[in-house]
Amino acid sequence: MLKYLSLIIKGIAMGAADVVPGVSGGTIAFMTGIYEKLISSIKSIDHIAFGLLLKGNIKLFWEKINGSFLISVFGGVMISILSLARLMEYLLVNHPIPLWSFFFGLIIASSFFILKHIEKWNLATFISLIAGIAIAVWISIVSPAQTTEALWFVFLSGMVAICAMILPGISGSFILLLMGKYAFMMTAIKDFDFVVILVFVAGAAIGIISFSHFLSWLLKRFYSFTIAILSGFMAGSLVKVWPWKTQSLRFEGLDYPTSPSNYEVFSGNDPQIVWAVIFLSSGVLLVLTIEFIAKKMRN
Repeated sequence: MLKYLSLIIKGIAMGAADVVPGVSGGTIAFMTGIYEKLISSIKSIDHIAFGLLLKGNIKLFWEKINGSFLISVFGGVMISILSLARLMEYLLVNHPIPLWSFFFGLIIASSFFILKHIEKWNLATFISLIAGIAIAVWISIVSPAQTTEALWFVFLSGMVAICAMILPGISGSFILLLMGKYAFMMTAIKDFDFVVILVFVAGAAIGIISFSHFLSWLLKRFYSFTIAILSGFMAGSLVKVWPWKTQSLRFEGLDYPTSPSNYEVFSGNDPQIVWAVIFLSSGVLLVLTIEFIAKKMRN
């Protein structure tokens, strides 16, 4: 029981990290020593495992996928997400500038530390970084603040976002931000919108099973390129999380970054620059602390 309680607590820490854009649940899994076992357990959910399930060999199926481990970890993740969703939704509505500033600091620091994992730089790696930045900036600028709420897009968001959980350095919430579904999913979880939640979870389940093998292969064969692109995605997404935005005059529904002074003129609201600096610094400090602890644990 103590073993599974420990796994649930680690899952809770992973879930807390994935609720916040810029902090990765994968990083927490790495820090707490369960990363390799997590990837191995997820990869074991394959055609052989489903064959055992269809034949009614529940015990063998459960042992093959390391079910007790997975349900403990992901149970902890769900506890954390359900607990923090209400807080995130409240802060998004009532204190958006400090919250987005905090996210901004998290992503700046996280993208920097991801780049440190690239051991050898060359032209191809540099091009991968620039490509990642360009794609993320383009997505951030041309995508509306709120994308479609159709269930097919919720399903797709779950598929894509869950892949970030198994990548140290990039969070599922960050992906949801790029897809315009972060606030929507926080509200759905807070309000216990079971239809939306179940569709998202179904997409996440299929996504993590489908992509875990591909991501594992990608990191083994093209590690530097993959890390460079991921870092580029995070750096480019800073456009999306910039605390001060104004509505586009040409395209309804699109938000564009602006200066704090322009924000005050157009919105009539206080830009809260002092609070923005404090929370941005707090985000950077949190990532520095996590990386320091992770380094100590690895050594």
